[in-house]
Amino acid sequence: MRIPAWALSAGLLVISNVFMTFAWYAHLKNMAAKPWIIAALASWGIALFEYLVQVPANRIGYTTLSLGQLKVMQEVITLAVFVPFAFLYMKQPLKLDFLWACLCLVAAAYFMFRGS
Repeated sequence: MRIPAWALSAGLLVISNVFMTFAWYAHLKNMAAKPWIIAALASWGIALFEYLVQVPANRIGYTTLSLGQLKVMQEVITLAVFVPFAFLYMKQPLKLDFLWACLCLVAAAYFMFRGS
């Protein structure tokens, strides 16, 4: 069974985004009392793995998707990862703004993929 390039790219981008989200935001909860340089170094360590997944994901995706499609797919995945992270890990309240942002991304995805 062969996985379509867009699906493989999307799966890798989900993994990449989980690491990216932790690299960007987890230090706000876990390292608030540490100097910013320690948080930055820890984030860079996490981001290295993120890039080792993200670069192949984008290269694979670009074989079948346009650059715009790849970018919009990335943004949809980013929000799909960020909302549970914010709610479950960072204990932030769910806001109606998440829904509006999601609807905007759905519209963006529609316009980017409708000609495919």
